[in-house]
Amino acid sequence: MIWTIISAIVIGLIIGGLARLIMPGDQKIGLIMTVILGAAGSFLGSWLTYQLGYKNSNGGWEVIPFIVGIVIAIILIGIYVRISGGRQLKRATGSRD
Repeated sequence: MIWTIISAIVIGLIIGGLARLIMPGDQKIGLIMTVILGAAGSFLGSWLTYQLGYKNSNGGWEVIPFIVGIVIAIILIGIYVRISGGRQLKRATGSRD
């Protein structure tokens, strides 16, 4: 069970990071939200490809669900940035805006 959680975090970080690299512009989201949206993209991408009849014929690394996961993570990050308005938490620096 613990390895499932760790692998979901690692895969979420990879897919979320790649999605943010591919997306144009600067996304004002943190690492935790990147991992969450990347993991959600990975899960939804795998689910969608298998629902559409994808079968891994070579028994190795599944490229199609990975790519679809990145595309879905891009969409999820875009939606999140739109909903949150690109807000970013300001650190206490002692100056007032």
